[in-house]
Amino acid sequence: MIAEQEWIAAARQGDLEAFNRLVLAYQDTVYRVAYRILGDRAAAEDAAQETFLRAWQHIDRYRGDSWRGWLLRIATNACYDHLRRRRRRPTIPLQPQDDEGDEIESPAWLADTSPQGNPEAHAERAALHRALETCLHGLKPDFRAALVLVDVEGFPYNEAAQALGIALGTLKSRLARARLQMQRCLRRFPELLDTLLRLNDGDTPP
Repeated sequence: MIAEQEWIAAARQGDLEAFNRLVLAYQDTVYRVAYRILGDRAAAEDAAQETFLRAWQHIDRYRGDSWRGWLLRIATNACYDHLRRRRRRPTIPLQPQDDEGDEIESPAWLADTSPQGNPEAHAERAALHRALETCLHGLKPDFRAALVLVDVEGFPYNEAAQALGIALGTLKSRLARARLQMQRCLRRFPELLDTLLRLNDGDTPP
């Protein structure tokens, strides 16, 4: 986009207003990717803030290829930093608990944001969402990031590889292994497979 290239050029000259336009254009994408990798809203917000701060501080390193790919490489590195820090302190469980130690059935960070339908359809979607999140966050972080960029966000392979700082062949290998592991994990939820198939076909659960 012409406007985007103009904003980038101005930002590289120190124009903070132009950079803020880039932030507004990409903040939702960066947050979504960070949330899918980290599985926690607060951590994703922190990672998104770190991403744009680092991008502003190091914008002179941008070499003119895909801006989105360059920005998301910073974002995925910020997410990996969060995951490394998380390993050094208690982690957020896949089935969170409240202050009294009781399991929260539908925590906010697994909330189903799809439009409300009939109660049965909503329950099916919510259960499928939880299963997908559980399987996604059971993947190694590098597999998870590849799957998020390509299968969730729909990035072209070359742009996803740029965002992860890896070769195209490495990306394809990680995707193949991530998809296989997701398939194996989802077999633990046979009651949800029909729902998943209907959604893939574009149908709404009855």
